[in-house]
Amino acid sequence: MVNIHLAYTTPINPPSAQPVLTHSQCWAGLQRKIRRAYEFVGAITACDVVSEKDNEVVREVVFREGNRKVREVCRSYAPTRVDYHMDDGSLVTNTISTGPAQDGRELYMTYTFTWLHPEVEEGSEEVEALRKKYDGMAKTSVEGSVETIRRLVREGQIR
Repeated sequence: MVNIHLAYTTPINPPSAQPVLTHSQCWAGLQRKIRRAYEFVGAITACDVVSEKDNEVVREVVFREGNRKVREVCRSYAPTRVDYHMDDGSLVTNTISTGPAQDGRELYMTYTFTWLHPEVEEGSEEVEALRKKYDGMAKTSVEGSVETIRRLVREGQIR
């Protein structure tokens, strides 16, 4: 069994970014992502909320590749973190953090991934291929989510 762990961080408000996003806008974006994953993740075609209580949303998402349906338990820890627990034991965490400037503008988005692959043997060639796949996906996911939040703010869908 292989467990692949990785993380990717991007600045939310680099110097050229317009509009500048606030922490609360980013949090609203992550909450929207729980319920409307297809707006943020191109590989997802549908997202249905099964149940909601307190800080937990159970959802089913459908991935474009193979029309695969995955059940996820999403737990929010306001105002910084959302954990996505997948039915196969894999975990994705989305975190909003601040930098040393503490000026409200220096914000970062980090996604941390734990992908479980019981079908893959440690040391096999498949492990490196999976790492490369997930490395590219991590960068695209984080940067794409920040840009989606920025677009939704521009469009007035997130205030």
